[in-house]
This record gives sequence, structure tokens and C-alpha cells, in this order.
Amino acid sequence: MARIEKDFLGEKELPDAAYYGVQTLRGQENFHITGIPMSAEPYFVKAFGYVKKAAALANRDLGVLDVRIADAIVGACDRLIAGEMCEQFVTDFIQGGAGTSTNMNANEVIANLALEALGHRKGEYQYVNPNDHVNYGQSTNDIYPTAFRLALILRLASYMEALSKLQDAFYTKSREFQRVLKMGRTHLQDAVPMSLGQEFHGWGTTIGEEVSRIAEVRQLLHEINLGATAIGTSVTAASGYPELVTGHLSELTGTRFILAGDLVEATSDTGAYVQLSGVLKRTSAKLTKICNDLRLLASGPRCGFNEINLPQMQPGSSIMPGKVNPVIPEVVNQTSFLVIGLDLTVTLAASAGQLQLNVMEPVITFALFTSIFTMENAVNSLRVNCVQGITANVEHTRQMVLNSLGIITVLKPALGYKQCAEIAREGYETGKSLHDIVVRQRKLMTQERWDEVFSFENLISPKFE
Repeated sequence: MARIEKDFLGEKELPDAAYYGVQTLRGQENFHITGIPMSAEPYFVKAFGYVKKAAALANRDLGVLDVRIADAIVGACDRLIAGEMCEQFVTDFIQGGAGTSTNMNANEVIANLALEALGHRKGEYQYVNPNDHVNYGQSTNDIYPTAFRLALILRLASYMEALSKLQDAFYTKSREFQRVLKMGRTHLQDAVPMSLGQEFHGWGTTIGEEVSRIAEVRQLLHEINLGATAIGTSVTAASGYPELVTGHLSELTGTRFILAGDLVEATSDTGAYVQLSGVLKRTSAKLTKICNDLRLLASGPRCGFNEINLPQMQPGSSIMPGKVNPVIPEVVNQTSFLVIGLDLTVTLAASAGQLQLNVMEPVITFALFTSIFTMENAVNSLRVNCVQGITANVEHTRQMVLNSLGIITVLKPALGYKQCAEIAREGYETGKSLHDIVVRQRKLMTQERWDEVFSFENLISPKFE
């Protein structure tokens, strides 16, 4: 079964089961870029449902849209909001036209759902028209960015939850390892002692900072240009529509949206996306550092640091029997690199705007959704498949501290820098332990004083008298 639809460019045949129409089909045929359709991000589809519903309600309230048609459109939007019809959103994320194909995809699906609700067949647009009714007083240039911002707000909520859970996982391990003595390092060289718990707590703190930064940048997404229509002059929109539709969207979503004070500026501005992308990049850089630390601390098991053990997830080599690799930190690293690269995409696309519109917003959409979605998956994997199962090699880390020359720093207040440097050099050249040189050989300290100075508590939280 098929139906024929036409626009001013000509006719197209569509499967009768398709709720999208001729303009969506043209977009689908024109843009074979990523192979990833809009349906891959359900929050985006849901956001279009909310925005189109708010528009229908505002136009109904203003008396410019027939109540019966408006109610049918609202019912169709409710189905999108409920998660239905996702498979009908077939346009590629990256497309020419600043997102017009995606906006028309939404208009046509909603129109055909409304037609069926009113007892008509798909494509009978004389009763409910995608352009004249569903898109009344609207433009891709205000609808697409508003839906995009709402979808980002929804998507970021789940990403922030994933980061918070990872933070909690690090804090849980921090408590478990709070009395595990280990050597801290700077420049990859022995520095001064610390506890493994302190190290894990630091990672938790740094992830918590990212949750706060995302919450801050998310506020920028609450300013929208809904009602600006084509370039910010609100052409074709009824008087009072921008304020009314913004209020409806806030009420429907439970999220307070703010109508931009300068709709011309807001229609071409993509600065909020650059800011968000920068925060995502910052988090990626931090996660890369953490995963590199985990890989170093777990290196070995016999010829490396071997301070911690990561969960063994899979055989690590097709040639070396028994080898196990740190695959989870490795995949998080790679995801971080992807996000860092996509940040450049967002930056270039944002800078490519011309005059009253930035037509590159579709690739910004693809870059940000890809960054958030993949990073959320990576963060969840790091928590569940790695951090939660980490164990410590307690005695090994303790012996490394006691055999290290780095602990001479603890004696500097008592013995002075010069003498400590001489002792460290002697230990380096002879292989003697600091204990042998200080207590037994030079008798600079009694055993009792040594035990006091080098107790666990004093090593990780030094107090000098």
C-alpha cells in the first residue's frame, strides 16, 4: 500500500504506513551522512512533541487556530511525548537547511496523527496541514533550537546522574582504602606518602566539580527564541504569541524557560552550545587523567606499580596467555578523545554562522548528543565494570613506602634539607634503607622516635614539632 503526496517540487510515493510525508522523504533521500536518524535520540523527538504542543495551545488560545484542529494536534503531540512514533523520525542528524527536514518530519508526523484522530486518512492535508496548522506561526529557526535545548536539558539530567554515581563509587572506595598506605608521586617519581583512600577521594571530588559545572551551563539552555520565527521579527506569529507559547512550554515541561530579550540575536547565537561543549571537554580531560592513573597504578602485575587490581573483564591478548588488559579505562579514554574532538566541531560550526541564522546547528546537535550519550555510557561502564571492583595490594604499597627514599622529606624539619639530601644520596648509591642510615648507622634518631615519625597517621597527615 502506498500514497502519493506532492509539494511545489513535485510528487513522491510514500508507504501508506509512513506517518511522515513528502518533505521528510526528500530530506531522507538528500542526506545520507551519518546513517543515524533523529529517532536515535528519543529526547529530541519528545522535545519536538512538547514544543509543537505548546505552539498549538498558544495559537488556540489566541484564536488563530481552530479549536478542533488544535486539540487534534495536541493529542498527536501527547503521543510523541509518551515515546510513541519514534521510528517515524527518519531524517539524518546532519543535514542542510538548518534542520528544516527535521522540523517538517515532526510537522508531518503530527499532522497525520491528527488526521487519523479526526477520522481522515494520512495525507489529507486539506483538513490538517503540516505547514499551515502544525507549523502555524513558527519557523524551523525557532522551533528546532528550542526543541534542541529542551532535549539537551532532558539528556543532561541522566548524564549528571551517571557522574554523581561515579563520584559516589570513588568515595565508597575512598572509605574502603582509607588506611592503605602508599607513595604519592610527582613527575612519576617518589614524592611523599599518602593513603590510597585520599587518592580515590580526590577523584571523587574532581568528578563532583563537573556535576556542578554542568548544572551551571545547563541554565544557559533555558533561554529560548520561541516565537522569533524566521529571523527574530516574529513574522507570521500572532501578537503576544512568543510570551504565551514560552509560558505554555514551561508549564508543560516543568522547566522554567525564559524568552530571549533580543530575538534577532538569539536566533543566530549558538554560544550556549560552545559553553556546554567546553564543559563536556573539561570532564573528558579529567576522566582521561583518572583513567591514566588507574592504568598506571594497576600496571604489572609483577613488573609495574601493582598497587591496585582492576576487575578482570576479558583475555588481553591473542598471543600472550594469561594476559589481562585494563580495557575499561582504555575505552573511557577513547570516548574522552572523541568528545574532545567533537568540541572542535561545535566550535567551528558555531563560528560559521552568517547574518541572521547559523545554518550549521544540525552538526552541533549531532556533536553534542553524541558527546553526552557516549560519555554517559562510558561513565556508567567505568563505575560498574571497573571502580566498584577495584582491590588494593595493601602490603605491597606499604613496603614500597618504607623502602622509598622519598620519605626522607618527613625528616627535613628535624635534620635539615642538606643533611637529608646527603642521606638520600647515600641510600641511592648504596641501596641502604633510610632506616639503616638514620637509626642504625648515623644514630640521628632513636627507634622509638622513628616509629612515631613514620606511623601511618603521621605519614598521611604529618605533624612537625
